[in-house]
Amino acid sequence: MRTLEDLSDVSGKRVLVRVDFNVPLDHGKVADDTRIRAALPTIEELRRRGARLVLASHLGRPKNREPELSLRPAVDRLAELTGANVTLAPDVVGPEVRALTEKLGEGDILVLENVRYEPGETKNDPALAAEFAQLADVYVNDAFGSAHRAHASTEGVAHLVSDRAAGHLLEREVKTLSSILEDPRRPLVAVLGGAKVSDKIAVIDRFLAVADTLLIGGAMCFPFLAAQGHAIGSSLCAQEDVELAKRTLQPSGESRATIELPRDLVVGDRFDAEAEIQTLDGVEVPDGWMGLDIGPRTAADYGALIDRAGTVFWNGPMGAFEMEPFAAGTRAVAEAVAAAGGTTVVGGGDSAAALQRFGLADRVTHLSTGGGAALELIEGRELPGVEALA
Repeated sequence: MRTLEDLSDVSGKRVLVRVDFNVPLDHGKVADDTRIRAALPTIEELRRRGARLVLASHLGRPKNREPELSLRPAVDRLAELTGANVTLAPDVVGPEVRALTEKLGEGDILVLENVRYEPGETKNDPALAAEFAQLADVYVNDAFGSAHRAHASTEGVAHLVSDRAAGHLLEREVKTLSSILEDPRRPLVAVLGGAKVSDKIAVIDRFLAVADTLLIGGAMCFPFLAAQGHAIGSSLCAQEDVELAKRTLQPSGESRATIELPRDLVVGDRFDAEAEIQTLDGVEVPDGWMGLDIGPRTAADYGALIDRAGTVFWNGPMGAFEMEPFAAGTRAVAEAVAAAGGTTVVGGGDSAAALQRFGLADRVTHLSTGGGAALELIEGRELPGVEALA
């Protein structure tokens, strides 16, 4: 993978940078600028080197160029953060946009409109990729969160611009996530939560082979508990997940890691913040109740294992943390990860949201900006946006 160090002199050149400005909005304002800030090291280095920047990003999933999904709020926030001359293009591609790229001064920034306004973006349309290439002398991909998508702005255009590289964010994401699989400080503890085993079975299999301990939480624990013969009440659990859990629990010569499951649970009579709740001294869920968080003993056990780890990878909440009665388990794991002395890597998604909610996002070694891309990389799958930079 080529990096910014491998680029030729970019002074005066148009550098098309694929960024990830898919940020949450609130009444037309950026509600969380984390992803914009994550792109700043690449943007600022290219500006210092005299580049004329053309930034491309998607925002949401527009169906018909909805104005509320314009990148205008991101442009305004970027201008505040950089103090640069930042302009929003009137469209994604076309003659008018090309003309604007030619008029850019060194260090100026033109942000293309939401690339998903063009239906060919997600189809990796060669014609659209060619139009992107007409806007660029150099191509840089710094959008790790979209690197697992073979889209026109992430993969197609890269093959059409010979001078291409990964930005600092993409480079750091790939190197950090690869290192915890290839040469981690041990013990390596993987903490996995979320809803369905089937969604993460490839990640589970990979960590069974390379980690020392695998901690399971969230709704994902119930297929494992069911596979062991425990009653799970009305807890979320698909039969296909039970079969996968049974397979995973069977001893295998290829497995290195031990699997840890909850010892106690917090349950509710319904999925609601106002639900009646119980803390069970065990994992047998009564009929009519559903497990919605790991219990305090489990949280303490998991925290102790995280504390002793040389490397921790965490992806997926321990319960329905968006509802305060069921947030304690996820909060305890987040605090343990934040306090750990080893290398701590959080794989985006809901885990990142939990760290933000609990004010701990700046206390981990690496907080990934791409949940789906991070998991696919860990699974061992090739990321099209990365492979295209070879």
